[in-house]
Amino acid sequence: MPTHRNALADAPSPYLQQHATNPVGWLPWGAEALERARAEDKPILLSIGYSACHWCHVMAHESFEDEATAQVMNDLYVNIKVDREERPDLDKIYQTVHQVMQQRGGGWPLTVLLDPQDLMPFFAGTYFPPEPRHGLPAFTQLLRQAEHVFRDQRDAIRQQTASLAEVLGRIEQGPPALDATPGPRVMAAARKELANAYDVERGGFGHAPKFPQPTLLAFLLGPGRDEDGEAMALFTLRRMALGGVRDQVGGGFCRYSVDRDWCIPHFEKMLYDNAQLLPLYAAAARRTGVPLYRDAATTTVEWLVREMRDPAGGFYSALDADSEGHEGKFYVWSRDEIEAVLDPDDFAVAVALFDLDGSPNFEGRWNPHRHDDGTTDPAVVARIRTALFAAREPRVRPGRDDKVLTAWNGLAVAGLARAGRLLDEPGWVDLAAECLDFLRREAWTGTRLRAAWKDGHAYLDGYLDDHAFVLDGTLELLQARWRRADLDFAIALAETLLAHFEDPERGGFHFTAADHEQLITRPKPFGDDAVPSGNGVAARALGRLGHLLGEPRYLAAAGRVLRAAGALLEQAPSAHSGLLLALAEHHAPPAQVVVRTDATDVACPTDALGFVIPTGENDLPGALATMAARGAYTAFLCRGTACSAPLASPEALNAALETGA
Repeated sequence: MPTHRNALADAPSPYLQQHATNPVGWLPWGAEALERARAEDKPILLSIGYSACHWCHVMAHESFEDEATAQVMNDLYVNIKVDREERPDLDKIYQTVHQVMQQRGGGWPLTVLLDPQDLMPFFAGTYFPPEPRHGLPAFTQLLRQAEHVFRDQRDAIRQQTASLAEVLGRIEQGPPALDATPGPRVMAAARKELANAYDVERGGFGHAPKFPQPTLLAFLLGPGRDEDGEAMALFTLRRMALGGVRDQVGGGFCRYSVDRDWCIPHFEKMLYDNAQLLPLYAAAARRTGVPLYRDAATTTVEWLVREMRDPAGGFYSALDADSEGHEGKFYVWSRDEIEAVLDPDDFAVAVALFDLDGSPNFEGRWNPHRHDDGTTDPAVVARIRTALFAAREPRVRPGRDDKVLTAWNGLAVAGLARAGRLLDEPGWVDLAAECLDFLRREAWTGTRLRAAWKDGHAYLDGYLDDHAFVLDGTLELLQARWRRADLDFAIALAETLLAHFEDPERGGFHFTAADHEQLITRPKPFGDDAVPSGNGVAARALGRLGHLLGEPRYLAAAGRVLRAAGALLEQAPSAHSGLLLALAEHHAPPAQVVVRTDATDVACPTDALGFVIPTGENDLPGALATMAARGAYTAFLCRGTACSAPLASPEALNAALETGA
């Protein structure tokens, strides 16, 4: 078989590297590829995926590694491969295009055919097989027909794309901003929507496939929560912690469950899921004292450190679902394999724990899925886990995407810092601090963040999510451990958001900066997907920083986001849980505690925003400058824009918190 090497060979992305030896003449997205397509007037085949995507691998093996298919692609198209994790701007745009053109959600691999002159799509789809199957045409058949239409019906295509451009323009503009911030009733409406979608028997929302949806759970556990919503969130967290969607042997959570029972996952593991679930499990453990929740948090951190942490301090992106060409092979067991590594007593427990007397649950093997209620002796469960882990380690491991993404690391900083504060785990706070130091050292230019880092090199201009998520993480870390440099960094990030991303006319933040590469539209996303809306995170973080510093510009920007998204919040509240978290704090700002002391064992209440600042810290910005130490311990309790007189003891602070003074 001939050896190929295309233009992806020097790309930093592990996903693009996976395609560097395809016979397809792939080019990375950029000026060279786009100019070539324009000059040759060849349609562009844009293929978007990511390294841990199972169906991306399937299509690669079936089509992109096939010489005959590659010949058709090379003859008829300029072929561009994009890592959606590096270029979420392109992915958001062309996923929206798929939604508009096909009237249904997209996914990965995303296959889009573009007019080379204006980059407008004339076809969008996802996976296509090599032969006609399940109502889908063969990939090469589709490509030939589409290219024929492009050549022979160019005017019709341009009429179609002109209509599409109008639709994208309306989506970009969004509904008119409301004159006033939506009221608390939208939060009640969201809880009602979630209650209607809730699976009472198995937890989660809707039916298979089931995703963790951490932003929804954070909303149900967040400010203004009610008893029913909290119960839904806690039960969902319990079912996931017992399920096969959690790696019962090595810790961490997979992307989603293909079944209603949380039993069989899609085996890829993503940093963003685990970074968001970690503080939820910590909050559940803190609130209930149930050991299962703390165990889920602890083993998630252990997995992050063991398998996802770069020595420089950042965290990698993902683990593949596949190993040795088979999905889940690394994770599943035969009964004999389990019996061989456990002593008889522990094996007897494992039989009941994993229902090994029942039918195998994954292609003739078992993906461990607990069948108890979480009360099996934790020492025995730990012993079983340790033995299985040692036996699993020599297996061929799933591939790892070892690029470091700034936005997802911002989630990790926030998750580790909050979980460490809630569960009194200073080592987790250390990890958060080291990750933030990495981002500031490697990804921060002094005014902007870079979006990705690999092998000592940061690249790509940062997006809204990079700046918003890192700002949120920085504020969480400041509550767990005060460092003045982190406050200065938070202020710089907030200023970047306002200067480069805000829509000054309609409110809200664009996903790309004002000086970003010009694309066919400039999204301003308000809805959540696998991660919370960058607008929602920005609004909440700016609100928190605005109250901490008494900075009205930040508070005003946060309010403009909520008004800009107001109509969407009213139409589909639970689809915008990230914004709902910001809205809850807008209407009822959480208590904010600032303690000035040099004592190292002082902790602020975890249901307030708390900052412990050394007495000698001088030249603090904004409202903090007025909160000077008046002895060995001085606390200030603020609610919204009103602050208490100085409080001279923890007892006085607690009394003020209890009375609402």
